[in-house]
Order: sequence, then C-alpha cells, then structure tokens
Amino acid sequence: MTPKTLSTSSLSPFLLPFQLKISNPNFVKFHPSKPTLILCESAASQTQQKSPNSQTQFPLSTPEHGGLGAAAPTRGDIFLEHQKSLAVAAATAAGKKKKKKREKTSGSSKVANSSATCYGCGAPLQISESDAPGYVDPDTYELKKKHRQLRTVICGRCRLLSHGHMITAVGGNGGYSGGKQFVTAEELREKLSHLRHERALIVKLVDIVDFNGSFLAHVRDLAGANPIILVVTKVDLLPKGTDFNCVGDWVVEATLKKKLNVLSVYLTSSKSLVGIAGVVSEIQKEKKGRDVYILGSANVGKSAFINAMLKMLSYKDPIAAAARKYKPIQSAVPGTTVGPIQINAFTGGKLFDTPGVHLHHRQAAVVHSEDLPVLAPRSRLRGQSVTVDFDNLVADKFESEGLNGHSIFWGGLVRIDVLKVLPETCLTFFGPKALKIHIVPTKVADEFYKLDNRAFLPSQKEVGLLLTPPTGKEKADDWSGLETERTLQIKYEDAERPACDVAISGLGWITVEPVSKSLKKPDSNPEETATELLLAVHVPKPVEIFVRPPLPVGKSGGEWYQYRELTEKEEEGRPK
Repeated sequence: MTPKTLSTSSLSPFLLPFQLKISNPNFVKFHPSKPTLILCESAASQTQQKSPNSQTQFPLSTPEHGGLGAAAPTRGDIFLEHQKSLAVAAATAAGKKKKKKREKTSGSSKVANSSATCYGCGAPLQISESDAPGYVDPDTYELKKKHRQLRTVICGRCRLLSHGHMITAVGGNGGYSGGKQFVTAEELREKLSHLRHERALIVKLVDIVDFNGSFLAHVRDLAGANPIILVVTKVDLLPKGTDFNCVGDWVVEATLKKKLNVLSVYLTSSKSLVGIAGVVSEIQKEKKGRDVYILGSANVGKSAFINAMLKMLSYKDPIAAAARKYKPIQSAVPGTTVGPIQINAFTGGKLFDTPGVHLHHRQAAVVHSEDLPVLAPRSRLRGQSVTVDFDNLVADKFESEGLNGHSIFWGGLVRIDVLKVLPETCLTFFGPKALKIHIVPTKVADEFYKLDNRAFLPSQKEVGLLLTPPTGKEKADDWSGLETERTLQIKYEDAERPACDVAISGLGWITVEPVSKSLKKPDSNPEETATELLLAVHVPKPVEIFVRPPLPVGKSGGEWYQYRELTEKEEEGRPK
C-alpha cells in the first residue's frame, strides 16, 4: 500500500480528526507555493480508547514495512462499542437476579414473605396450610404483594376468631388440648427472649380476676432490667360498689411482697376505658424514645388493652388514628397472638403487642379447648356464698355442725372439703357464672364425683354432665380428675373481717369469712371458740392454689379494709 499524500494547503487544524506528529522537523519543509508531501501511518498498537465524548489521538510517524496497518476507528465505532458493552453488562446482571429469584421461590419453605405478618395475630403470612395461622388465599396474596399492601392482610384464622370460633394453636407445656397445635408455649416464650437485651419500656398486664395466676412473678427473666409499668386489667368485672382506692393499695402491697420494682400501678378497663388515659400519659412520659412492649400471660387482655390505647391516642394523634384500622384481633381463645405485632401508635418509638406467656399451672392448660370460653367471665362478678342455709331442704342437717363434714364442688374443677370451721363460717366464690356450686357430704364426695349416686341425690348426674367443665361424656372419660389435694390451715385474729382468699390459678378466688355478719348470733363469741379454720382443696394436677390477703371487693370491702402505716423510706420506694 502506498502512503497517503496530503496537501497542507487543503488541511485545517479544526477539520483534522488526528494530531500530526513530525519526528524530524528539518526533514519536512513547508513551501507555501508548492504542495508538500506528508507520510502518515496507522498506529493501532498505540491507540488508547477513551469515553465516547473524549478526543482520540493517533500519532503520525514513519510507515511500517510494506505499508500495512489497521484502519483507525471512528468516533461512531467507539460509541457503538461502548453501548454494546453496557448492554452486555445489563443483561448479565438481569440474568443473575432472575436466577436468584428462582432459587428463592423454589426452596422448601412455603412462607410467602418472611417480613410480612398478619396484623391480627402476628403469624408469618403463608399460602400452604389453610388451617394454620397466617394462611392467605394465594390470589389475594399475589394481589396484595403486587400493590405492596401485605401489611394490610389478615389471615383466615383471625377471621374465624373474630366471628367467635374457638381455634387454638398453642401446644406443649402450658398449651391447650383439643384442636390443632402449630406452635408450642416454649417457642412463644423464646420469641420474647430478646427483650432482656434491648432498651425498652415494659407494660406488664395482670388480670384482676386471676391476679396470682397471671402475675408472671419471674417477668425479669424476660424483661431484664427494663422499667416496668404494672397495669391491672378487667376491673370493670369487680362487684358493684368496689372501692378502687382500696383495690389499688391491695395491688401495690401484693406487688411489693413479690419484690418486683415497678414505676407505677394502674387499674384499668379496656371495655369502659377506665384508667386508660393515665396509662397513656405515663407511657408518653417514660418511654423516652424507647420501644414499648405490652407483656403478660395468655388471655390477660393485651390486645384489648392496645385497642383501648389506640382509641384514646387517636383523639389527638393522627398516627394512632391510622393504626386503629389494622389493630390486633381480640378473642376468648388464649394464644390468639402467635407473634410480635408492630404498631405505629406514636412518634419516637414503636408499640409491640406480644404473644401471651402460657403458664402450665392455670386451669386453661388442663381443660379442653371447647371449654375455654366457660373460664372467661363476661359480666360483673357476683359472689356465690355458701353458708348453713345454702339449701333450705337440708338446712336442719347443718344447724349444729355448720359446713363441717361437707364437700363443695365448684363445677368439675375444684372441690373443697370443710374439715373444721365455725357454724357461722361463710365461703364466697368469685369466678365465672357458668361454674355451678354443688354441696354433698364428704363421705360420698368421691362417689358423687365419679358416679351417678342416685341413692343420695336422684336428680344429680356424674362429672361431665352436672359438674362441668369438662362438658360431655366423652371429655369426662378423658378427664384425669382432681389429683392435687392441699390442706389449708387458716389462722385469723379478727372474726369480723375475712381471714383470707383461696385463689385458684386461672379461675377465680374464694373468700373465707370466719363469721358471716348475716349468721352471727348476738350471744356468740367466736374468738373464744377457735382461732383457725381447716380446709382441704382439690384441683387438677398442674393447677396451683394461692392463699393471700383478702381482696377488698364490694361495699363491705371498703368498710373492713385497713391501710398499712408507712415509714418515710417505704413511702419513697412505693410505686405510684
């Protein structure tokens, strides 16, 4: 190939796409009147490719041997090459993303989205098990996922629970018999183990009807050193005329005896909103940017309390008003909440509804799931008193001995043998109205509980029919009976006021009055005859029995309750 011949007269520095480099200026001489020959060669080996917008330089030197060389790329060629490389890189990245997505969807896990949970119960959303917590119809799930609305989805189980169906999900030690069990009580407790390592404010709930059974004495194992606000729920169930000042003092005294340091104590009702405003104000004051966790035993009323809180907050806070649209589900089934539920209730921290702590020593852990609604009082408690005039047909038999030598059945869950009491002694039962009271002589109590003793009471039936729960013959056949017996020696100083309460975990309590005012005789002096009472209490094997100071309920409670005198040091360390 012969070298190109260029004339300098036809060249312009603004038109040349390359820069001319002359190695020997003395060799090339420019003559304005004559055309000048310039020898050019292609220097492909020295070309450096830059961005499409930059200028590419090709040095000019002596030709190669034989005049051979690669043609210089134009700016268009460089631009196209750059665009092609970008397209290849984009295609490679898209391929990796699709492959990763296929690997994720082809796994063995059928959970639809690990970060998406049912706002009603906190269960992870899933599309495989239709009867398990968190199940969502696949079409509904895909539609909500497409529009990024998974946080507004409620699972099928929560829909049934909201319509009154009894669907349990918790098994294991502290779980419930009957129905399917998808998670154990130990697994739910493990979901709360992180609290002790976090900086949080704990709102601990206690059911006033089952104060001792729902108290969670070892709450520090879960909450760590985090501050605690103690909230007593369901005070609207206490008998009419109850003095809440006396009840509040009683709760503080019981809390101090359990050596649980708390910031403050509140008596509340999620139904009537009593005390809710005070709790909200205390939380706003003490949270200080921390997350707030609602903690308590199963079926203590956590979800109902949160709904009442949101209702109170929504009056002034639009964030809480929006959160009310997707609030946790309430039901009578213990274990409704099976996972933490995050709620945007206020600025500066989150509110969390947590799974209830399931305790094996409560009555709910031993009865069948179909009998659980019987254990939950729905209306104000009215004490059922058992005295010598309990039944007019047999009152004459009691006149000399009183209740001594007789057994009192509280449904099929509790039996009390009266071993030694005064003739005027009265036992008052506070608990669910569905549990009926029956009294028989102790000598036939075992036979009456197990068999149909028509010789003594022709109208009575066996356990499962008359003494319920358990309800029905089939459940009674599987019932293990009242295997635990505890003898109580109850001492008293003042016969004019109740001696104590005998609390049955998960059920209610029995107030023991040495002398009933309605039965006291003018000429009697009970303090000279006896100073102690003897009772034998029978319950199912894991259920616990508590003997505690009497809870001041009703109008009479405010009359006999006595406030303890406090020192200045005790006053300072006492919860508000």
